[in-house]
Amino acid sequence: MQPIDHQFLHRLSVSTRGQGFTDVSSRIADILREQSAGDGLLTVFIRHTSASLTIQENADPDVRTDLLGAFDRLAPENGCYVHTIEGPDDMPAHIKTALTDTSLSVPVSDGRMVLGTWQGIYVFEHRRQPHRREIVLHFLGTTRS
Repeated sequence: MQPIDHQFLHRLSVSTRGQGFTDVSSRIADILREQSAGDGLLTVFIRHTSASLTIQENADPDVRTDLLGAFDRLAPENGCYVHTIEGPDDMPAHIKTALTDTSLSVPVSDGRMVLGTWQGIYVFEHRRQPHRREIVLHFLGTTRS
């Protein structure tokens, strides 16, 4: 086993098209390759409270459609919320973020994320309007030889 000798921090800007999922897997894979990541652990963190991260199926888009519907039923816009200053979709967005993740840990082997065959990493935008979201990647591990 090689000693840990490589660490990097990278900020990634992601434009969303509004409520839904934006696949960032290939962009993250490119950064791992550019940084010569070997074996280690990648932390993916989103710096927002109305969008989140998720690892989900990347083959059948119906999965993501059904997830959107399920989350809308869990946190509907017409709920009786106190926080309404930023619009009717804001408090439901905060609830959806609380139910999902703002941080993911992904193992990396030989410079590649160890995801399942049908898994992808997504920014899960909970607001209706497009937004620019910032993701921070932190890798700790070895350098690819």
